[in-house]
Amino acid sequence: MIDRLKKLFAVPESEPVQTDAHQLAVAATALMVQLARVDNHEDERELKIIVDCAVQAHQVTREEAEEILADALAHAEDSTSLYEFTGQINDHFDQPQKQALLESIWRVALADGRIDKYEEHLIRRIADLLHLNHREFMQARHRAEDAAG
Repeated sequence: MIDRLKKLFAVPESEPVQTDAHQLAVAATALMVQLARVDNHEDERELKIIVDCAVQAHQVTREEAEEILADALAHAEDSTSLYEFTGQINDHFDQPQKQALLESIWRVALADGRIDKYEEHLIRRIADLLHLNHREFMQARHRAEDAAG
């Protein structure tokens, strides 16, 4: 009887979903897009930085980075939460890769010369979801500020 109940309520095992490099690039870029949109002003400088970061982080051409940005814009538009993006990243990125991503996110925030309070709040949320501590959060910010000049 117990075995029949277990079978009745058992969740069927499905094949693990493979995440490819493009999907990870889109997830990382979508986080930057979310940040660019949080202040209700999507700035061209921010979009340029997003493409630059994609080229650098994912070793892709500028055209491929622009395709990734287009995909990320579409995914970010349909997204209801950050979890779908941070979940993929947590599953496939190590700590240094997540720190580098957070630095790129800070670079997007700094692109327009100011950090809006909503941008900083969102970056902190993303850092928490990526399991980055306060020290890593601040180091990424300082590296981005140094790179911005």
